[in-house]
This record gives sequence, C-alpha cells and structure tokens, in this order.
Amino acid sequence: MARAEIVLPDGYAAFLGGLKRRVRDAQGHAQRTINTQLIELYWSLGRAIVTEQEQQGWGAGVIDRLAGDLRVEFPQMTGLSRSNLQYMRALAAAWPAHANVPQAVGHLPWGHIRLLLDKLEDQDTREWYATVSVKNGWSRNVLLNQIKNRTLERTGAAPSNFSAELAPADSDLARQIAKDPYVFDFLNLTEDAAEHDLEQALMDRIVDTLRELGTGFAFVGRQVHFDVAGDDFYLDLLFFHIEQLRYVVVELKTGKFQPEHAGKLGFYVSLVDDRLRRDAHAPTVGILICGDRNDHTVRYALGRSGSPMAVSTYTYDSLPPAEKNALPDADELTSALGWYGGTLEQDD
Repeated sequence: MARAEIVLPDGYAAFLGGLKRRVRDAQGHAQRTINTQLIELYWSLGRAIVTEQEQQGWGAGVIDRLAGDLRVEFPQMTGLSRSNLQYMRALAAAWPAHANVPQAVGHLPWGHIRLLLDKLEDQDTREWYATVSVKNGWSRNVLLNQIKNRTLERTGAAPSNFSAELAPADSDLARQIAKDPYVFDFLNLTEDAAEHDLEQALMDRIVDTLRELGTGFAFVGRQVHFDVAGDDFYLDLLFFHIEQLRYVVVELKTGKFQPEHAGKLGFYVSLVDDRLRRDAHAPTVGILICGDRNDHTVRYALGRSGSPMAVSTYTYDSLPPAEKNALPDADELTSALGWYGGTLEQDD
C-alpha cells in the first residue's frame, strides 16, 4: 500500500536543517570529549610510569612486561602496546609540572601528540604547535607539513616597520601574519619566472596559496583597480584577514628589493585604507614578497614610509630533499578540513 503524500508545512526544511546541525554538533562534542578523556588517561599512565622509574629504577624490560600484562587484562583496548606506553611516558615527561594533562595537548588526538614528541625537542616549540593545531583544527598531516616547513620559525620573521606604525598590541598581531620566506614550491616554476607568471600561478593554486599565507586569510581580488582622479592603478593581490579584521595588500617582485618598491606598496596601503577600510577594521598592512633583499636597504626604505609594511622573500624549494620527500602530498593535505570527524588514533 502506497504511503500517502504528506504536505510539509512552511519552514520544514529549515527546521530539519536545524535538527541535523544539533546532531552533528553533539557527535562532534562527544568525539572531542572521548578524545580528551583518552589523553587524560594516557597522561596519567605515563606520569605513574615516570614516578615508578624514578623511585624504583625500572629498566626497559619492566615496560615490556607492563604492556603485556595490561593487554591481557584489557584485550579490547588497542592503545596499550609497548611503544604507546613509551609515548605516554614521554608525554608526562615533556609536561611534568602540570597537575593534569596540559590544556592544548589535552585537546589533540593521540597521533598528533606522538608527532610532536617525535619531531620536536624544544618544549616551547611543542607548546606553540600544539596550541595552533588545536586552534586551527589541523589534521596530523597538516601538522607534519607545518613542522617540516618551519612555520614557527618563519612567522614574524620578515623585517617590517609595524612597531613604528602600529599600536604595540596591533603590531604584534600584524607580525603574526607575515612570514619569511614564503615557500612557493607547489607552483613548479623556475627561478626566472616573470612577475605575471608568479601572480598567475598563485591564483591558479589559490588553495595552496592561502594555506602558505596562513590561517585566516581570505582572497579579495587580483589586479584590484583604483581610479585616482583619472589615474589608473592596479595592486597585485588583495586579501582580508578574517581573525584580525584587516586588509592585507600583497605586492610581488621577482627581483631584488628596491627602495621604490616600498613607496608603491605604501601608496596602495593608503588607498585601501581610504577606499575600503571600515571603522571596525584594523589598519591595513602591506607585504612585499620579493626574490631577494638587502636588510639594510629595507630598513632605510621602511624607516619613514608612514605605512605599516613588511618585506618578505620567497623560494620555490627551501627544504632539504629528504625533508621534502617526507611531506604529505596534495591529496593528503585536503584533510586540513579537520580531524574531529575522524576516528581516534590509539596505537601504531
């Protein structure tokens, strides 16, 4: 017997969509809660092992026996291997002063934490990558890429006049969105590529470009036109940083930095500030990305520019071949959409 056709009331689709969002939000919250509880357990086990080793002088053989006995007792739990117990110990040893698992690390999947322990030795660096990974929802492959690509070392490294042209707090924020150098190895261009070719390639690979610029950048336009009393001007690339609520003007130069480049970029920054910036927006900043620079020349050029600017360089291949081969490929990097929807990583 055929089911009678139901006439749906107005607003049904919106109501259904709201229910679906609630279910998905609950699923995500449950997943995050389970993950946090798992990491808290691992940290507590690791801390107990560290304490016993210090007090009893345990050797490696005791860890082997401990792993075997735990797996006999909990055969359905896959995270109690010898190697995992060693990672638990390393986790507790890396953050020994906490009364409980540290906040940022406690929100990361286990595979992320193992990666931090494997790839990084400096504790402040581990803290930075853990915090940013949680904030941005990086997948494990994206976290690996960021570590291999030395994101921390490059962030804020570009010479700038931000401290002179912006308020102290805003200057610190602006420095966070300027890297040096930018790595454009995904473009497959040669060193003698023209500025037009570089600009076109960046637009053709806009997703990769935004990923390299950093979290928070949204693309606004290319060759953005301004009419100034009948004179036509076109700035190379315009972005908007969503988190900082500011426009970012990017000018590309394939050659070495010249003082006149700062004047042109400052002119574009002033135009965007005057024509596009709203009262709620932070001051517009400019980033000149060039093939090479003399830092002394940059310092003099930016010293009296009047506009907040940074001068960065770019490279097509800044990583050693061994490290470059270890990076995830483009398909793997699509997992940057997030790791909360996946399964928990509990073991090898």
